[in-house]
Amino acid sequence: MQIRLFQPKDIAALYAINQAGVPGVGHEDDADGLGALIAMGSCLVAASEGGALLGFINLVEPGTVAYRSDNLRWIENWMTRQQVSAHYVDRIAISETARGQGVGEALYRAAFEAAKPNAFLCCEVNTDPDNPGSHRFHQRLGFGPIGDHRYRADYAVRFYARAL
Repeated sequence: MQIRLFQPKDIAALYAINQAGVPGVGHEDDADGLGALIAMGSCLVAASEGGALLGFINLVEPGTVAYRSDNLRWIENWMTRQQVSAHYVDRIAISETARGQGVGEALYRAAFEAAKPNAFLCCEVNTDPDNPGSHRFHQRLGFGPIGDHRYRADYAVRFYARAL
């Protein structure tokens, strides 16, 4: 498996991977919408030796005003309160056929390096609807909970941070 930077030709495959992961990842109306999010961040892509795309992780720098995310605003407030620097995981999505094969962990290992020299890498995981597998996965990689937030009756998240 190879981890590399996003290339524009990847967008159709990444959009399909993203949509197959909803609601664990955010829904996008079309590939252009996902492309706009990727353009605001740093996207790392996992590819097989044969070139098939297996998944991706998109990191967004706090303070990216064009990225309209209440979750990123929450992380920015946490950073201010804690007086730390961090990078934010906009999303990680793995193709259905590649799940359970270490792709997510490989993407995160690359993200830990890409997010330096920040002190932390931050993300959120749904608690309503709950995503228990993602909570276990992030905790196994060294993420610890830093807060919870309910946005509406049917949507809440737990925020995590991992020291880099």
